[in-house]
Amino acid sequence: MALFFQQFLNGLTLGGVYSLVALGLTLVYGILHVPNFAHGAFYMAGAYVSYYAMTTLGMNYWLAMLAAAVVVAMLSMLADRLVFYPLRHAPEIHDMIAAIGILLFLEAGAQALWGADFHRMPTPYGQMVEIFGLTAPLQRLLIIVAAFGLMVLLHLFLTRTVTGSTIVAMAQNREGAALVGIDAMRVTLLVFAISGALAAIAATLYAPINLVYPSMGNLVITKAFVIIILGGMGSIPGAIVGGLIIGMAESFGGFYISTDYKDIIAFLLLVIILSVRPQGLFAGKTA
Repeated sequence: MALFFQQFLNGLTLGGVYSLVALGLTLVYGILHVPNFAHGAFYMAGAYVSYYAMTTLGMNYWLAMLAAAVVVAMLSMLADRLVFYPLRHAPEIHDMIAAIGILLFLEAGAQALWGADFHRMPTPYGQMVEIFGLTAPLQRLLIIVAAFGLMVLLHLFLTRTVTGSTIVAMAQNREGAALVGIDAMRVTLLVFAISGALAAIAATLYAPINLVYPSMGNLVITKAFVIIILGGMGSIPGAIVGGLIIGMAESFGGFYISTDYKDIIAFLLLVIILSVRPQGLFAGKTA
């Protein structure tokens, strides 16, 4: 049972990170209605900003996380204004190609600035703690608490505030929202900012138990796409539940089957679930 609960804790850790990334991707999809392949690069950029802030500027962990969230939020908004906004009347394939271009540009920029080597982000929470007889790294517990706390805050923001309601309205019907006086440009910028900030926070939380390198966002964003398809495109509850399903499947599959197949499990689950429910688990439920 101790090993079971250890894997459950690992699954919550992975699921929390995946859900944060998938939430940002879901919000942008609700506005653009195209997959934002650049989101993985924003995740990577958040890790590098935090790493630079801690190792070069001497910031503490939380200030570095805040700096990463602000920088990547601005970077995400800049990508919208310079790349996606001019393509608003172009075919959707143009947005997808442009997003891939942003991804390649940011990866090349990170490699030019920091090199292709792997980096280890320092953390003040490297100690082990014991909870209910289980020994776990404090950083993993921090990831779980912070990730699910952010999900609750995002849910409250989208459902209990006027600004959040405008985002939900835009995601449901962009033209209808514009007809009732919602400022589409302002809402779009806000969504890109929130999306970028979530990616940066997820990267800063996960990097201390992983590594920082230019292509670190590629596998994460691939799984995020699996999650939002599995949960239902544009569904926020689906992004959260899908992230947890993938995280748990990877953790238990890697332990009880083989770590060699843990990255394949996500795609296998996608095929199985979509064969039963093609529209996803929470299709039609925006928030």
